Amino acid sequence: MLLRLALGALPLIGSALAQTGGAYVDPDNGITFFGYQDPVHLVQYGFSFPPLVSTGSNSTEFIGEIVAPIATSWAGVSPGGAMLNNLLLVAWPNAGKIVRSARFATDYVQPTAMTGPVLTDLPSTKVNSTHWKWVYRCQNCVTWATASGTSSIPIGGFGVPAWAWSNIAVDTPSDPQSTFQEHTDFGFYGLDYSQAHVSAAQYQLWSTGGTGGGTVTTGPTSTTTTTGPTQSATPYDYIVVGGGPGGLIAADRLSEAGKKVILIERGGPSLGFTGGTYQPTWLKGTNLTKFDVPGLFESMFTDSNPFWWCKDVTVFAGCLLGGGTAINGALYWLPSYDDFSTKAGWPAAWNNHGPYTAKLSARLPPTDAPSTDGKRYLEQVSNITAQLLAPQGYSSLTINSNPDYKDHVYGYSAFSFLNGKRAGPIATYYKTAIARKNFTYKQYTNVLNVVRNGPTITGVKTNDTSIGGNGIIPLNPKGRVILSAGSYGTPRILFRSGIGPTDMISLVQNDPVAGPLLPPASQFINLPVGYNASDNPSINLVFTHPSVDAYDNWANVFTNPRPADAAQYIKNQSGIFAAASPRMNFWRAYSGRDGNVRYMQGTARPGAASVTTSYPYNASNIWTITVYLSTGITSRGRVGIDAALTARPLVNPWFVDPIDKEVLLQGINDLVAGVNNVPGLTMITPDNTTTITNYVNTYDPANLNSNHWVGTCSIGQVVDVNTQVIGTNNLFVIDASIVPSLPVGNPHGAIMSAAEQGVARVLALAGGP
Repeated sequence: MLLRLALGALPLIGSALAQTGGAYVDPDNGITFFGYQDPVHLVQYGFSFPPLVSTGSNSTEFIGEIVAPIATSWAGVSPGGAMLNNLLLVAWPNAGKIVRSARFATDYVQPTAMTGPVLTDLPSTKVNSTHWKWVYRCQNCVTWATASGTSSIPIGGFGVPAWAWSNIAVDTPSDPQSTFQEHTDFGFYGLDYSQAHVSAAQYQLWSTGGTGGGTVTTGPTSTTTTTGPTQSATPYDYIVVGGGPGGLIAADRLSEAGKKVILIERGGPSLGFTGGTYQPTWLKGTNLTKFDVPGLFESMFTDSNPFWWCKDVTVFAGCLLGGGTAINGALYWLPSYDDFSTKAGWPAAWNNHGPYTAKLSARLPPTDAPSTDGKRYLEQVSNITAQLLAPQGYSSLTINSNPDYKDHVYGYSAFSFLNGKRAGPIATYYKTAIARKNFTYKQYTNVLNVVRNGPTITGVKTNDTSIGGNGIIPLNPKGRVILSAGSYGTPRILFRSGIGPTDMISLVQNDPVAGPLLPPASQFINLPVGYNASDNPSINLVFTHPSVDAYDNWANVFTNPRPADAAQYIKNQSGIFAAASPRMNFWRAYSGRDGNVRYMQGTARPGAASVTTSYPYNASNIWTITVYLSTGITSRGRVGIDAALTARPLVNPWFVDPIDKEVLLQGINDLVAGVNNVPGLTMITPDNTTTITNYVNTYDPANLNSNHWVGTCSIGQVVDVNTQVIGTNNLFVIDASIVPSLPVGNPHGAIMSAAEQGVARVLALAGGP
């Protein structure tokens, strides 16, 4: 049989993100497990670890179990929460026994046998007419080797285990190393591994086949059944779906207005004050996480445990509190007039963005000097870029002091950091919202669809059956739902709610889980959801200069930073780690042969994502300019779902219109024309073995993605002037998806300004709660 990608085309792609796990006692063996039951397929996943030690090395083993209804053909679990370079445990029943294996994958192909782990089945393993249960001891299973070093289960902190499920039998059931088709479904749940430990004596008893003695002192007493709601569902005036910038601003302003609001986020915490705990060893003893420290931005893409990425979206998208603003470079540009102009696709009523941008900047002022000591660090790249641009007629400005001036200008990179730490809408809007009694925040909860009666929304359906009403959170009379799940998440919720193009809704109809949750076909609303998608095409140019400190290409900043820089940051949040990698930005306007004006943006930073050159070069001196095309771009794509309900681009939005490529080529050629005039400056990617035109024409389309997606629920096409979904009475969208075209700079600021204006319009609209 032709092998399909085991466990998905991205790490554990599937249709549900699970909730937080807890402790329970297995009645068959008396073992205390810490885990979770998937509420859809009713499969239980649990772990139990030996005690943590204060000195010496912790144990490298654990006891685990998978308990599944007999209809489960196979199930798997990744304690580390990802497919690549992680321990994968897979099991299935065969001839009254359990067949199981430990597997490993270094690419998105069929996982193969993993060397190192030793699996021992414990006595309560069984198969009967209704269920199968695998209870096992896994030795040499906490830390394992990878191509880049080692990876491990975060047994002393918070983790996000993942599960995979299938109702399609493996190819050779008697063979522990049998191949199998891609999973049918998957999910994640949060687990505080630091609590998943028992005493040494108790662990020794259970690991050698003994039973009894299990207790639960915290968390649920059992998660082995979900026969009905455990509590009454609470109705709200406003349900806000998604804790990204749009959702955080909307939830804060709504609760500020006295409305009863619940904000639902599918991921977990990020910054330390939100409950986040993921940090490198050098930050131990602080309340700072990976997400707090601006200088750790580049490590978001190289971490061996990247649990923050949405696993059911095929582009980079953040599934944690703050969404993309918790993990991006945080370049923060106050919008220009053109960004909200009628020409850009906005209704005339939205043209005056000034009052809303003022509210935003008052809450979150931009800074181009984020270090608390007021100094700028690692600025060699800025100096060289200025030498390249100034002879070409560029002027130096403080960019956010002149937001409408974006032609032939350059300036220091500006960020949404505060006090040397990542802030964005998390440390501002969320911080004030969470303090209010009329605001409820629920994390690790995935909204599957809105529940509606024709045009009227009555609540939202989630994967959390413990909240009551079979996972349905209801609205108060006159209540409203605001979708803020992003340019990929919001369209998928709409598709699953019977709103969107026929071909997308048909895919939902064919899904055995999502299909039955759709309203009757007579209530479907045909809107161009997913169309008009836009993203900046981006090209990396790599240079060397003897003055540049490439900062080791940011390779060791998370695991082994330069000691003096780490110490300086811990002391007072100053120094190199107080900023993300960008150091300078610039813009230039170009008129295309179609008469449209398009803007080129550049971002300069030390280090390089990749280098392709025949030149010898000093890796310590490399630096990059990423060149984008933004406002005025005419290419558009389409976002949708596939048969697994995975969100993905259906039509890529880069260079659909050849004039966009022509303009970007002109901009790049103009930019590099002055390279030879800057002493010591060498361009190594591309080098002189190819032309700029050939370099751009052969550029990997996968690398054109800037992850600045907008437009998939464009205002005027999917939502009206008040952000209300056309054809509905009380459903709204406030996120990047309503932005009809790319702003002139990174969309971070424009999206938040739009959220301020959007929520003001919702509050002012008659008929609400």
